[in-house]
Amino acid sequence: MKKIAILGSTGSIGTQTLEVVEQNGDIQVTALAAGSNIVLLEKQIRKFHPVLACVWDEQKAKELRTAVADLDVKIVSGMDGLMETATQPDAEIVVTAVVGMIGIRPTIAAMKAGKDIALANKETLVTAGHLIMPLAKELGVKILPVDSEHSAIFQSLNGEHGNKIHKILLTASGGPFRGWTRDQLAGVQVEDALKHPNWTMGRKITIDSSTMVNKGLEVMEAHWLFDVEMDQIEVVVQPQSVIHSMVEYEDGAVIAQLGTPDMKLPIQYALYYPQRRFLPGDRLDFAKMGKITFEAPDMEVFRGLKLAYEAGRRGGSLPTVYNAANEYAVSKFLKREIPYLAIIEMIESAMEHHYTVENPNVEQILEAERETYEFLQMMQFNL
Repeated sequence: MKKIAILGSTGSIGTQTLEVVEQNGDIQVTALAAGSNIVLLEKQIRKFHPVLACVWDEQKAKELRTAVADLDVKIVSGMDGLMETATQPDAEIVVTAVVGMIGIRPTIAAMKAGKDIALANKETLVTAGHLIMPLAKELGVKILPVDSEHSAIFQSLNGEHGNKIHKILLTASGGPFRGWTRDQLAGVQVEDALKHPNWTMGRKITIDSSTMVNKGLEVMEAHWLFDVEMDQIEVVVQPQSVIHSMVEYEDGAVIAQLGTPDMKLPIQYALYYPQRRFLPGDRLDFAKMGKITFEAPDMEVFRGLKLAYEAGRRGGSLPTVYNAANEYAVSKFLKREIPYLAIIEMIESAMEHHYTVENPNVEQILEAERETYEFLQMMQFNL
């Protein structure tokens, strides 16, 4: 019986992880953490019987304690509760599926407690990869990618130990606005940006996909996960979302991982690695598919991707600023407080304003986040 804890259990990755748990029957959930959706969290507690559950807001935690008073489960809250969930003694693997930089401290705590990490929180590596990856090596814990693209790269590297990577080909669907001009993007509304052509995801990541900022974050994540230079990572638009990513070796051979756009595949692979299990669902039918097409991304229209390469190359605290500015701007866009194109304008302004700290520690990373929010609040006020 494999034992896991899930941080972000009520989100898209968290709920699909629990579907994988239910389908397999030999995984025990020891701890769950969620933001504020205590209605769904209560259902998860009653179904999967964790010994520990965390809610970010203490008032919500009080309500949940009352709701599950008939069960033998401890309810905790806040960052202390999240840390306790991440280090729950029985768990062997911690699925980090929270959104944002809130995942950094719990991930580090879980690693120090000897847990392997099924990583779905890309911000952890984008902002603190220089801390996380050396620590994982020092502690001997595994970082198992859950993002479909990074799982595809991980799978394409299997059996190739010692063979030199020439480049990583990171695929992108292109999002709902593939082929659009900047003038067309000016009128984009929230509802338009939430219509992803291939994937079903949370609201924030769906917006990120539409701007291609999500792909920029994935480029920076791949840089740390696979120990390659930023310029060894090439983004390729593959609209059908069939090829999830590829690795080109120094002899010119390219190995790719293909599959239907189903997040349960990389989730299950991370939980059972190196074993593969049967997974219910659709299979690729190449005869019906007919063709797979490729395009280069338009880095002038989708400047968020271009800025990600700049942030990743310069490193230090700048990737934190890129990520924090995007989180702030997307939140404002979803509330209809700024226009769509202002998302990238805010990222660029925050990056230009920031004085980069080389090799920041966790406190300096979080300070860079706070300073970015403060700058953008002032910028928006002045607008």
